[in-house]
Amino acid sequence: METKKTKKEIVKMLLNTDLGEKDEEELLDLLVDQPISIDVDKQEENTMTLGDRLADKISEITGSWTFIFLFISFLAFWIILNVKILSDGNKIDPYPFILLNLLLSCIAALQAPIIMMSQNRQAEKDSLRNQNDYRIDLKSELILEELHDKMEQILKNQKKILNELKEKDEQGSMTNEKKAK
Repeated sequence: METKKTKKEIVKMLLNTDLGEKDEEELLDLLVDQPISIDVDKQEENTMTLGDRLADKISEITGSWTFIFLFISFLAFWIILNVKILSDGNKIDPYPFILLNLLLSCIAALQAPIIMMSQNRQAEKDSLRNQNDYRIDLKSELILEELHDKMEQILKNQKKILNELKEKDEQGSMTNEKKAK
């Protein structure tokens, strides 16, 4: 017959580690008796610095279609201004647009690390979400195992009650037969 696994055994099996007795009890308390889900976004908002907020905002703006269209418009305006509109002596940045290249290089040199900072924070947030999901899944599995055990106990009790009722019904029908004879 199949042996029942205790919560401790299930936790050990799911974590694939041997825990100390104290750690095991704390983990079981955490997983079974306490709510463990957290709102990662709210937790992250509380720990964000001004630089983090700024990096996220810059990444949000520079990663939008509006920024792309505005930047293309700026580049086209710069080129048209220096090729067609301004006269030869008044051109700010004549062809091959060295000043424009310098400006674009500076923007790219600043924009790349800012975007990387924002992506690193997003990766940390995703990691927190994954850890939170794992704890919730572990807790759900333990609760389901406990519910399964309770359902089995209920079914056993139900069968026992049905057998007792059957026996009483059989005894009652035997008694009625004896009375009828």
